[in-house]
Amino acid sequence: MELNNIRDAFDRVAKKQKLSSTKTQEVIDLIVQEIEKALETIKSSSRVDDKYILTALKERLQEIAPLSQLESTQKELNIALSKYTKVLEKSFNPDISKAYRNIEFDTHTVNQIIASHFYRQGLFDVGDCFIDETKESDCAAAMKSIFQDMYHIIEAMKGRNLEPALKWAAANSDKLKENGSDLQLKLHSLQFVEILRNGSREEALKYARSCLAPFASNNVNEIQKLMACLIWARKLDSCPYPQLVSPNNWVTVAEELTRQFCNLVGQSYESPLSVTIAAGVQALPPLLKFMTVMAAKKQEWQSMKQLPVPVELDKEFQFHSIFVCPVSKEQSTEDNPPMMMSCGHVLCRLSITKMSKNNSRSFKCPYCPSDIDASQCRQLYF
Repeated sequence: MELNNIRDAFDRVAKKQKLSSTKTQEVIDLIVQEIEKALETIKSSSRVDDKYILTALKERLQEIAPLSQLESTQKELNIALSKYTKVLEKSFNPDISKAYRNIEFDTHTVNQIIASHFYRQGLFDVGDCFIDETKESDCAAAMKSIFQDMYHIIEAMKGRNLEPALKWAAANSDKLKENGSDLQLKLHSLQFVEILRNGSREEALKYARSCLAPFASNNVNEIQKLMACLIWARKLDSCPYPQLVSPNNWVTVAEELTRQFCNLVGQSYESPLSVTIAAGVQALPPLLKFMTVMAAKKQEWQSMKQLPVPVELDKEFQFHSIFVCPVSKEQSTEDNPPMMMSCGHVLCRLSITKMSKNNSRSFKCPYCPSDIDASQCRQLYF
């Protein structure tokens, strides 16, 4: 509901802004016309006094009254803009510092994440400057080298040059096969189509025999469709397989190459900094609402060891299974894994240990009347 109100308010501002811009342009065009008429009169008539013409122009501009014409539309725009600002302030808390907690971070790790983000974006000069400022030069050279190689390949693909990508894929073909990736075939398919697009059917056929043939045994249908494209050389837009000749394939393959490249060098596909910020944006609203309630208990908020309210994140931010013990309210860890009791309910190991007095006696399941023997509990693996 809040987003709908914001969208409606924005649409009103956009409409008023467009109206104001149109009216302003109309007035400017009218003024230009009057000035041009006056200039033509001055040029064409030597008998008329220039002073008289300028006086007449001044009177005409006063009749047009440009300022009074613009005042009403500008006033309406200002009113809509002020209302939009109020809607934003009502819907969003401008002071996100309320949700801040004094938590100790591993500065070295944070700096590495930030530098890595710059290198991922191809901002190598910015990354180098950041590394110099933070004096985090120990791993910077290796990190920069990795992303320089990737950036070189992706930039070449943007220019429709597949040679660096094909060389990298060939050098890592075994690892790509282990990952179940058909990146090599996709790259060769792009190159094949690009040769056809340039109109060289014989060269495309020669390329298919040398580069596509090794993939034929496991990709018969794909190869057959590519071979059918030979008939449509110079007119690929009429090809019956538009998915094979779509320009979007370059974007898709570039994303796949980036994913596989990062995977092989032990890096995540998404920038950790981008993921962290995006997840933080989703987590802010419930935290800010909680802090509104906890306004008078700031010290208690700072001393909490875990979040006091559930924070739901979208699936793209869920990287592994999570189990929260219903007794201790803590997430499971390697040292405190989830344990299934004989009754079928699940608690964390530390909760079971505590309730059984260090496994010295049986205890009642907190969810059913069963008597539980701690020695019979079994660890769960998600």
